[in-house]
Amino acid sequence: MGFSREQLEEFRGETVPDLLGPGTKLLFVGINPGLWTAATQTHFCHPSNRFYPALRGAGLIDFSIETDLGMTDQQRAKFIGRGLGITNLVQRATVRASELDREELRLGGLRLVELVADLRPKVVAVAGITAYRSAFEEPSATVG
Repeated sequence: MGFSREQLEEFRGETVPDLLGPGTKLLFVGINPGLWTAATQTHFCHPSNRFYPALRGAGLIDFSIETDLGMTDQQRAKFIGRGLGITNLVQRATVRASELDREELRLGGLRLVELVADLRPKVVAVAGITAYRSAFEEPSATVG
């Protein structure tokens, strides 16, 4: 199926709810949702994204995601049940992360600190070092 550019453009500025539950042990943090993610309401769901295949290959999940459809409610429950969670620094969907401004990233960093304090995951994995540097005002932060 897929989406046309015009269809995807309708999702600019939309939000995608966090995928979280009690007992989150590993929290993945994206920069912000893309338009495909907003259209499917499934984080990291663009057909070219290797996120879910990598999680499956690592044994963290045991199912595949249909990139045209996104996660089913059953898949969301299984994901959360495995102690996995997903959020974003900025909730607003854009074509590119470069459309975000420093203030949005900074405020997203503050929200993330509060979320981590509430959830207390064992691991927080942030995808995007440049966004991390802006969100946490750590210009020399390195990967690792």
